[in-house]
Amino acid sequence: MITSLKKLFKILNSDFKRSVLDDDFVDFPLQVPESFVGRIQAKNISDPLLLQILPDKRELDEVPGFGIDPLAEKKCSPIPGLIRKYHDRVLLLVTEVCAINCRFCFRRHNHEKVTDWGKVFSYIKKDPKVTEVILSGGDPLMLKPSKLKAIMDKLVAISHIKRIRIHTRVPIVMPELITARLLQAKIPIVLMVHCNHPNEINDEVVKAINLLHKQNIPIFNQSVLLRGVNDNSLVLTALSEKLFDVGIIPCYLHLLDKVKGASHFYVNISEAKRLHLAMQKQLPGYLVPRLVVEIKNRKKYVN
Repeated sequence: MITSLKKLFKILNSDFKRSVLDDDFVDFPLQVPESFVGRIQAKNISDPLLLQILPDKRELDEVPGFGIDPLAEKKCSPIPGLIRKYHDRVLLLVTEVCAINCRFCFRRHNHEKVTDWGKVFSYIKKDPKVTEVILSGGDPLMLKPSKLKAIMDKLVAISHIKRIRIHTRVPIVMPELITARLLQAKIPIVLMVHCNHPNEINDEVVKAINLLHKQNIPIFNQSVLLRGVNDNSLVLTALSEKLFDVGIIPCYLHLLDKVKGASHFYVNISEAKRLHLAMQKQLPGYLVPRLVVEIKNRKKYVN
């Protein structure tokens, strides 16, 4: 794991100090797996993978409309670490640890996680309307396998839970953590991975995805529309094609959540619609992700 700009610059044979924050930016420091850095083009300050992880001085800008809790998740949290926005599912923040610190992360200022599992399981058991549990964080696949299994076993034991969904970036950014027996449960498991650019997918990622397919796990992708990274219809089209080639269904294309520190990534809704329309002209319908914007308390489909 790389947490030092000096080490990152050495690997990339580059020095981008003029535009980046230093290692003293402790609120949200540099953190990126070496396997991900290996996909970044050396000496290219505009590399779309590098831009996602490189601390930028613009993160210190105070921009109206961008805050520390852009989705007002705390208002939807009856128990610490449990978020309830919809009547039929809950989201659990199972860990604050990620495999990678994405500079646009909407939870970069929120380090909350479940602290009282007894209360969480009791809450879910008492409400039969809850049929799906989403494990998020942080990244659930950064938990020790035994801990993750223990959580899933408890959920499986609740009769009205039909499936468990896992939101994760691990298969994309740190595929070496994926094993043949990682995710096993007696109810369906759905994986929602997060990939923003076709260059993120290499042979190691393909191997990890194949291991997950052997466990009969359906895999979907959600991307974030990011200025300078993928705000180009040809890039987005190539991403959908490459995802499908490796067995991942493009599901969502999110407008950036307006989190403080990420305003330089923002693509406005009119431009997003234009890009999405261009994708529709270039791709079959089943490869066009839904364009969505998260608003307080719910998800809104843009078109």
